[in-house]
Amino acid sequence: MRKDLITDAAIELVATSGMRGLTHRAVDRQAGLPEGSTSAYFRTRKALIEGFVERLAVQEQQEIVLDPDDLAGSLARTIDGWLVERNRTLARYAAMLEATHHPELRTILVHSPREMVNSLAQALGHEDPEASGGHIAAFLEGLLFYRLVGGGSTAGPAPGTEESLRDLKNAIEKALRP
Repeated sequence: MRKDLITDAAIELVATSGMRGLTHRAVDRQAGLPEGSTSAYFRTRKALIEGFVERLAVQEQQEIVLDPDDLAGSLARTIDGWLVERNRTLARYAAMLEATHHPELRTILVHSPREMVNSLAQALGHEDPEASGGHIAAFLEGLLFYRLVGGGSTAGPAPGTEESLRDLKNAIEKALRP
């Protein structure tokens, strides 16, 4: 599908050139399409950003598989997968930073890992999964960002991710005990 080709090219372009490098012509070149192709699908830069953000959300949501019997392991595998897909994760963070200046783009903040952590909080029996989800999401985003920018392995799965998440899970369970 041409729209997917365009949004995938936009993701790659943002990952390698940053948000300033995102132009319709640059996406056309990246995708190997005739000039004007991207504009036919996404008339404005805002529409192009929204398009690639939606594509990111779909791709990341497809990778989230929570195993209730191994929550820490399944979270670790998801985060490690996002580290393997380094360019896609870099593009997501670039879009998140762009959203700080353009409130209409804040939908990037709604997906991953927010829905994943709400499920985790619910599985752990928290009374208000949405409230605790924000704290868990901040931890996961911090862990992912730290490893992505060089605080850990940047070439693929990071050793210690599962142990960190097991510690988080145990701390949450302990806090929820009466």
